[in-house]
Amino acid sequence: MADQVAAMCEQLVKAVNVIMDAETSQIYRLEALKFCEEFKETSSLCVPCGLQLADKTQPAVVRHFGLQILEHVIKFRWNNMQQQEKVHLKDCAMQLLSNGTHSILEEESHIKDALSRIVVEMIKREWPQHWPDMLKEMEALTKQGEAQTELVMLILLRLAEDVITFQTLPTQRRRDIQQTLTQNMESIFSFMMGILQVNVEDYRKLVSGVQSSFMLAHCRVAVATLNTLAGYIDWVSLVYITSRNCHLLEILCLLLSEPELQLEAAECLLIALSRKGKQEERKPFMLLFDDVAIQYILSAAQAVEVVERRYVFLKRLCQVLCALGGQLCSLVGSDVDVEVPANLSKYMEALLAFTTHSSQFLKSSTLATWGALFRHETLSKDAVVVEIAIRFLRTSMTNLVKTGFPSREDNPSCEYSRVDFDSDEDFNFFFNSFRAQQGEVLRSACRVVPLEALQIGAEWLRYQITSPIDTGDTTSKTAEGLCSLLSPSVVQWDAMTVFVECMFSQIVKSLEEEKLPIDQSMELLQALLNYETKDPLILSCVLTNVSALFPFAVHRTHFLPQVLIKLFKAVTFEIDQETKAPWTRAVKNVRRHACSSIIKICRDYPQYMLPCFEMFYNHVKELFSSGVTVTHMEKCSLMEALVLISNQFKDFEKQKAFVDELMASVTAEWTSDEIRVLWDPATFLSFIGADKVVTEEREDRDMSFNRGRLSFCLYAILAVVKRARWPADLEEAKAGGFVVGYTPAGAPMYRNPSTAQFLVLLPNLLALIRTQNSLFMPENMARLSETFSRAHEIMDSEKKVVLGLSHHLYHIYDSPVYKTNIERMQGFFCTLYDNCYQILGSAGVSLQQEFYTIDKLAEGIAGSAFVSLDHVPDHRLRPMIHILICLVLSCPQEYYENLLCPLLGPLFGYMLQRLNMRWQVINQRTSINQVTQEMLEEQVVRLLTREVLELLSKGADRAGEMPDEARGQPETHRLTFRGQHSRNLYMSLLTLSFTSLSWKDTTNCHRTASLVCWTLLRQVVGGNLLPEAVTWFFTSVLRGLQVHGQHEVCNSTLTQLALLIYENLRPRYTELRGVMIQIPNISLEALDQYDHRLMDPSAQKFGDKKRKDQFKKLIAGTVGKALCQQFRKEVHIRNLPSLFKKPKPDKDIVDSEPLGLTALFSPENDTL
Repeated sequence: MADQVAAMCEQLVKAVNVIMDAETSQIYRLEALKFCEEFKETSSLCVPCGLQLADKTQPAVVRHFGLQILEHVIKFRWNNMQQQEKVHLKDCAMQLLSNGTHSILEEESHIKDALSRIVVEMIKREWPQHWPDMLKEMEALTKQGEAQTELVMLILLRLAEDVITFQTLPTQRRRDIQQTLTQNMESIFSFMMGILQVNVEDYRKLVSGVQSSFMLAHCRVAVATLNTLAGYIDWVSLVYITSRNCHLLEILCLLLSEPELQLEAAECLLIALSRKGKQEERKPFMLLFDDVAIQYILSAAQAVEVVERRYVFLKRLCQVLCALGGQLCSLVGSDVDVEVPANLSKYMEALLAFTTHSSQFLKSSTLATWGALFRHETLSKDAVVVEIAIRFLRTSMTNLVKTGFPSREDNPSCEYSRVDFDSDEDFNFFFNSFRAQQGEVLRSACRVVPLEALQIGAEWLRYQITSPIDTGDTTSKTAEGLCSLLSPSVVQWDAMTVFVECMFSQIVKSLEEEKLPIDQSMELLQALLNYETKDPLILSCVLTNVSALFPFAVHRTHFLPQVLIKLFKAVTFEIDQETKAPWTRAVKNVRRHACSSIIKICRDYPQYMLPCFEMFYNHVKELFSSGVTVTHMEKCSLMEALVLISNQFKDFEKQKAFVDELMASVTAEWTSDEIRVLWDPATFLSFIGADKVVTEEREDRDMSFNRGRLSFCLYAILAVVKRARWPADLEEAKAGGFVVGYTPAGAPMYRNPSTAQFLVLLPNLLALIRTQNSLFMPENMARLSETFSRAHEIMDSEKKVVLGLSHHLYHIYDSPVYKTNIERMQGFFCTLYDNCYQILGSAGVSLQQEFYTIDKLAEGIAGSAFVSLDHVPDHRLRPMIHILICLVLSCPQEYYENLLCPLLGPLFGYMLQRLNMRWQVINQRTSINQVTQEMLEEQVVRLLTREVLELLSKGADRAGEMPDEARGQPETHRLTFRGQHSRNLYMSLLTLSFTSLSWKDTTNCHRTASLVCWTLLRQVVGGNLLPEAVTWFFTSVLRGLQVHGQHEVCNSTLTQLALLIYENLRPRYTELRGVMIQIPNISLEALDQYDHRLMDPSAQKFGDKKRKDQFKKLIAGTVGKALCQQFRKEVHIRNLPSLFKKPKPDKDIVDSEPLGLTALFSPENDTL
């Protein structure tokens, strides 16, 4: 046999060398790999060959393969091995631990890992029942030297990871091992602490000596011990961590000063301080606030060099401080008697040191802790925290400045950013999130020290206003002397703007009206209004500051006209009035920003803007009639603001007269004979120029003008319909003539000043929607010219949104916005389509009864929005579905049957077929061609599905009480069967919701299974359902489990849904048992017992949890595996006789023999 083993080993060594040789061809490598795998699976010589190959005289790759063979034997053959074979293998493994490795510094780490895995696999199968002395044997090994001690630490760590962290064992085996570990934890912890202390002491003695190899060996053991401790600190009882006056934590703090051990020590500290648990048990953590511990942490953080290991340590140390702060916030002011630490200021200094560090990542790591401190009821009033809040605000002035791009060298943080971020885009994404967090914490700090925050913000704002503009070395590409986004002045203005906006918004909320610093705020506002700049980026910051100060301006109304004039000037902002070059993005953004600011002011403070109405209206008239270039969106934004102010007239006739006057030109345009082109696709395409070939150099101005007319009309209609409202106060509404009656339930019925205009404009709007849907038909697609053949494709900007890609980079921000003809046409079609549906949705919300009582409205919408849906692409359907959700939510209950049900019933039936087909195509895809296009299509289908299911959850009738299961959850409406339309809609809802469970979208599956399916089905479980329908519902859920069962969240919701269906319908429908017995590997005996308990009133009933667990086991065969698990060989670990669970006595305890104190302590009872 020895010859056989030697010959086989020779072949295996050759195969391993072929596999590992970089020069080997793929064919030979696969052959060698196949030979090795077949040997592991089938050979009877695995153990002797594995042991021979694992001998330390062999090369490392051969030894590793030998150890892999032994691990494979233990994993997959252990259950079939004889006892003497197991003992032999165990003894050989222990022998390898003892003398089968090189010295600790010479041995390869992957050999140590493979050897520890072998021992852990045996422990998982045999300890403690068949290997009771395992821990003693491990302890004995550590006495043989550093190499063995390190291996023992690796074994204990991997055992904890497999049993506790990853839980890769059957439940009973895991419980046995975990409970045995827990029972022996005191000795295990003492053992590890002893090894740590001995090796640290020996390491320190040798640090200054010449015996470097011995020093490094002790260091290596200490590192391994700390790593193992980290694997246990996470879950052991807190008693072991805090015993002996937090001796463990004290040692870890001391080790922070050792460069070779500090990272591992910080990891252990972080895990310990992140523990949750009873507050009483965590109280000893407060000992870390004493001077010595804080001093160690502070001194460990002193070094500043950007060395990767050192920087990782700083990150961990920062997290340790933050975790300590979390414990402080949790314990101070709680039921546990914990005082504010006497040296809290030292802790604050340490935390602030990280907040002022050059690394942006370290700064961001401290924000959550600062927020918790400033929000804490007790700590936020402490003098130390109040003082540090002021310093934090001053630190924020630096931290808010966007610097540290990896590609640049203009700041010390750039060096750290190159370690943390792969590109400027990554950094930019991080910094935007970081700044948002800073804003939250800033607001919390402003609550603590509002007046000091005002002083700091005002000082900074004045400084920026008086400072000359510094363009730096990154000036704009389009105009001389203008800044780019990275210019020093811009980044400073930008940071100051964030600070001021956060500060003023919080001051308005925090201080009472009489304490508001109005005079000081008005000085700042006046300075901003007087400030003039031609730089669009800085002007945008100025506008934000003006908006932030506006809440104070309402107390000094003479400022309001000045504010409006400033904003009006920004609406028409241009860098150079004379040149006709296209605007840059920065210029466009300033103008859009000004429009948004005006709308926001008129929305939030309309009563204060009412005295300025005439001035505002006259300015808008002059602007529209002048030759100044204003976009359609800008015009409509100003109209929208006027309508918002006009709502304060609180006089129906006056408001209606104003709306009629404002919309006169739009109405005339929209209802003119020329606009009849909207009714025919061919003439419409000709009207907008989509059937004409044009070049980039020359575009047909008439066609462009026609597109502009249509866009302006739709923007204007949307602005008026969206914003025209009646007074919120019922008495004011009555006095103003807005109330026209009451519903049978007694609710008032209002009239909207824009209704008359909307009714006139509606026919052409519906015609345009119908025509747009018809444009996707083949004959109309053929009418598109070569120039515009891709006009209906999804726009590049939309693609980026759908795929979650980043938008434009900094270097193109100040470039002119040149658009090609095809881009303009795509944008036109997109906004036209969106605006049509936005108008319908806004009309439902704003007009309410007046909209829903329009004659033949359902037929009108169905005859336009639902026309030619087969040809409409998925990305165009999303706006329609989204707006239908608005209509459902705003529709009064009395119009459900005649309006919503006739619309939604056919739509859901159609969408079920369409989406089913789309998901089938996605499921059947196997090619990898055009990956980006397929990803885009799949993501659009996914988003469309979510919109449809969102509509589905709102689409049922809201009448009646919500079911118990739905209470406390997001609103899912109920349906009552008042008519045929309702019944048809209900069946569509049921079919769609249950079918969607097996579409490959876990988010949809979870939401539908938890919120919709049972809510709908429970309404008919008491009725007479067809057996085929019951079977289909149940099978649909099981099919969902097959697709999504590997995801824990979906598994839980689908199992609960299946359980509800089975328990409610099984007593009346035996067909469900027929479905159950088809489940693979189901235990018929267990199924019979479950059915017996379910249907026999006299049978013993189990609690909800046990019942669910039993049902989960019954249907386990339906749960699909993740792709990564489908071809994995199963590892079977047998349960051993349980150590900790005694069988229940068969006889009654009263009748059993007496158990007195003597019996309890007799030898027969101390088996444990």
